[in-house]
Amino acid sequence: MRIVSVAAAAAFMLAGLSSGVAHAESAPGCGPVAQIGKTAYIGWEAGAQWASVKQFKGCNKNWAYVYVWDSYHNGGYDYQVSAGILTSSGTKGYRKGSNRQREVWSAGTATLTVCTQAQGHLYDNPEYAHFANTEKRC
Repeated sequence: MRIVSVAAAAAFMLAGLSSGVAHAESAPGCGPVAQIGKTAYIGWEAGAQWASVKQFKGCNKNWAYVYVWDSYHNGGYDYQVSAGILTSSGTKGYRKGSNRQREVWSAGTATLTVCTQAQGHLYDNPEYAHFANTEKRC
């Protein structure tokens, strides 16, 4: 009976990991963080959802997070993603991942006292980037 339970739990976990849903739990160098606002989706302008963009708070900072879904990543395309926090004075904490890096966190930004949005880009060719912004949080 225990073997069946362990196997069922493992199958459930593997199914969740391959669903294309982001599994963010902690920001680099911070630990547990809490999502603020709704998730935005890169690809919405093409009627698709290729990547998720989320904003988190934790460790007295804001964080942007981008995760590329299986449906896009498994296509084998070259791409890069970036994440940053938008404020009225510009983009903070901007980071760009390497080729085919599925998950990118911005640097943590000391912006909890101002209105912010997470922004994510998916660069699928050198001349164009798809992007999405989360809702503004104040």
